[in-house]
Amino acid sequence: MNLPDNYIPVLIQAAVGLGFVLFTLYASHNWGPKRHTSGATKDDTFECGIEVDGNARTPFSVKYFLTAILFVLFDIEIVFFYPYAVNFKELGFEGFLAVTTFIAIFFIGFFYVLKRGALDWNK
Repeated sequence: MNLPDNYIPVLIQAAVGLGFVLFTLYASHNWGPKRHTSGATKDDTFECGIEVDGNARTPFSVKYFLTAILFVLFDIEIVFFYPYAVNFKELGFEGFLAVTTFIAIFFIGFFYVLKRGALDWNK
């Protein structure tokens, strides 16, 4: 094989990583504890030692998912303020107008969501 010298450390690192993964899998399978459970105990759900209460398939309210989606939507819009914050001096008044327009559209959407009652959990 005719490899450049700068690939040799990468190959050594990959070999060490693969060797560690294979050794860990072998050791945990052969040297780890052997616990054989069967029946209802094996099929039970377990979460932090808390006793199971009800069915895990109970449907959630659509309001929960709507609130989560709206949170992500409005949270991601905040990311668009970062470039303006970094370059606000270079953008000048034109950049200020663009950001003001963006904020206005942002608030129109927010007030629309409020008016439709999407954030009202008691409805």
